[in-house]
Amino acid sequence: MSSFEEQENALLRQRIVRLEEQVDLLYRHLGIARPGESAAPDDPQLVAALRAHQMIEAIKIYRQKTNAGLAEAKAACEAIQARLRI
Repeated sequence: MSSFEEQENALLRQRIVRLEEQVDLLYRHLGIARPGESAAPDDPQLVAALRAHQMIEAIKIYRQKTNAGLAEAKAACEAIQARLRI
């Protein structure tokens, strides 16, 4: 393999590593598990609020736990609600 091809391969490997790190960051930020990984259990207080149909309280809990914005927290709570079929 030529020196040019080795350099090209090294650059591609570095790029892949950076992209994987970015994808991991996005998964953590969104609070979801990567395919093939087990998800972290839902917060019991959040689930209790959803079961009691207290969406605003659930959103507050989610925001406190994750520092997410309002729209993101609302979407996440709705996704949890749908997943748990509450």
